[in-house]
Amino acid sequence: MKKFWLTFFLLLLSRPLFAVPLINGIPAQLAAENDPKFKYLYRIRVNNVAGGSIEVSADAQKRWRLVGHVVYPTTRVNRDGYAASRWVKDGEVAATAVNAIHLKTGSDERSGKGVIFSLLPREQLRPPKAYRSYLSPDSSIYTDIPAGTEIFGGGFAPFVGNKMFFSRQSDYLYPITPDYQPAVGDVFTIMVKRPLDYPTEIMFENNFGGKIEIKYLGGRTKTLGTVLRPVVGVGRFEGTVYSSVGRIRANHAGVIDVSTSPLGEIGGFQIVPAEHGSELKYVRESTQWMVIGPPLVGAGSMEGVAPFFRYFIQPSYQADDLFDDDNWEDKLLSRFIVEVKLIGEEKWQAMPNLALDRNKALPKWADNALGNVSAIRVLFPITGQ
Repeated sequence: MKKFWLTFFLLLLSRPLFAVPLINGIPAQLAAENDPKFKYLYRIRVNNVAGGSIEVSADAQKRWRLVGHVVYPTTRVNRDGYAASRWVKDGEVAATAVNAIHLKTGSDERSGKGVIFSLLPREQLRPPKAYRSYLSPDSSIYTDIPAGTEIFGGGFAPFVGNKMFFSRQSDYLYPITPDYQPAVGDVFTIMVKRPLDYPTEIMFENNFGGKIEIKYLGGRTKTLGTVLRPVVGVGRFEGTVYSSVGRIRANHAGVIDVSTSPLGEIGGFQIVPAEHGSELKYVRESTQWMVIGPPLVGAGSMEGVAPFFRYFIQPSYQADDLFDDDNWEDKLLSRFIVEVKLIGEEKWQAMPNLALDRNKALPKWADNALGNVSAIRVLFPITGQ
């Protein structure tokens, strides 16, 4: 069976590099996760004007908590968004990360890519010179919120697929449509909610043909997909510097990004869907990506599909959680964490600390740093949401 999946994966990667992925529908096994009932969590409100407030309300707008301000507003959108933005619906959050939130208004008729604008943390006012991630300065709202805090993965981040609205010179909330153009003074609102039937973990067997299994409260499990290629290496993924070991750095319609480095250092790996991976040369040639597909060949596509790339996963971590004398246990249990199981071992253990030097060539050990990992699991929050 493993030989079959390896052959299938190699055939998939042999497709033309820039081919538009063929999306074959949602796999039947994932139907429930992609049509869930939702639990409302909170609202994010952004006033698109210099000095404008950024607030969060978790009690149906009875009280708003100020979490930051807008430094520079935007009046533009980018019609050439990153590739995976095509698999997000119009008017929804396209990506949620410790170092950015991308918002989709529509799709470009020629490329099919998303038309997007972004919310950025204060660090992006002066990004690194060799920035290896999507960034569109002219179509971004710059804030004074530190990366990895508040709406950028600090407990109040949105989920991919959350709806967004805007108001203009009134309190009425209008849906974001494909012809929408941001204006100074617009107020954006993101309705943050997640599925009511929420899992406790998702487990990936880290081998060719490995099983992907979801577990819910009460022990209910089901198989959701197949690992087409295991991850064995770590790389320098932007934003992991604002996350920590074993934490979710980012989620969008084509990636789950996991940090393997401490706060302030860089290192991590990614989990990507097969169709998306087949059009990215670096995924095809490198070891830092796990590639996943549906449970059965031809059963559908995984791009933009829950629970991996929509609705379920968000960055959520604060380095000072342990220092909250009153709520430290609740805070720790309300965060995502990623664990590993080593070959020949039965017990799960913490993600290894694997950090890299941003300014030096990738060391040889990085290509096989996770070579002894037999399984990876994402543990979901069990309190706070």
